[in-house]
Amino acid sequence: MTPEKKVAPRSLQIIISALVVLFLLFLSYYTINEGERGVLLRYGKIVKVADPGLGFKIPFIERIEKISTRNQALVYEGVQAYSRDQQPATMKVSVSFHLQPSDIAAVYATYNTIDALKERLIIRQLPTQLENVFGQYTAISAVQDRTRLVQDLQNAIRKAIVGPVIIDSVQIENIDFSDAYEKSIEDRMKAEVAIATRRQNLETEKIQAQIAVTQAQAEADSRLAAAKAEAESIRLKGAAEAEVIRLRGQSIRENPALIELTTAEKWDGKLPQTMLPNATVPFISTTR
Repeated sequence: MTPEKKVAPRSLQIIISALVVLFLLFLSYYTINEGERGVLLRYGKIVKVADPGLGFKIPFIERIEKISTRNQALVYEGVQAYSRDQQPATMKVSVSFHLQPSDIAAVYATYNTIDALKERLIIRQLPTQLENVFGQYTAISAVQDRTRLVQDLQNAIRKAIVGPVIIDSVQIENIDFSDAYEKSIEDRMKAEVAIATRRQNLETEKIQAQIAVTQAQAEADSRLAAAKAEAESIRLKGAAEAEVIRLRGQSIRENPALIELTTAEKWDGKLPQTMLPNATVPFISTTR
């Protein structure tokens, strides 16, 4: 065998060995993303729970199973239940949940996958708890007090689900009653709105009437005050005139000649142009 023929197989072995090493290296590492945890298994036995980042495993002996710790949501369409007044309803309900990183090993050991956990823990409990809680409400109260209904359902599901899962929230996204019942509710709401509107109108009319009464009373008080002021003015004027008359009469009594003086002051010095028969000529004395 020539040297060239010996070199070729050896080079091929080196290449193959390098490829095997690279292949083994490729199989020996793994990466875990944020929001996930990795369950490292060795012949199916849990070795550890790997945190996010780069990790290594023994090829063909160990493997990694990734489980999400992110928030997840389940949406249930067409869930049916009866209200306390025996009204059937079809609802759309959503449940949000997540897994604690510290519970990942228990989740894998007990349920293997998240889908299995959802099926055994959440999906089985939801219809039962919805029937129990919704049955405590009448159809009207379920609509009018929906916030409390959702809170009660959320508390019931959290209490019923025992396992390595955290229920973040529960929402009733839609409630559908029968067409006939929804029509009756609509009519009732319209009637209540009409009654409330009428009450509001009556209150408005009452307030307007009170305003009118107040204005009329104010106007009447104003007129009364004006009349009193006018009467008082007349009284004071009359009293003043009476006082003048009194004082004038007193002056006349105390001074009799005042009449003659006044007469003389008013006489223009002319005698009458005509006189009646047997009449006397007016005489005014200017001395006392």
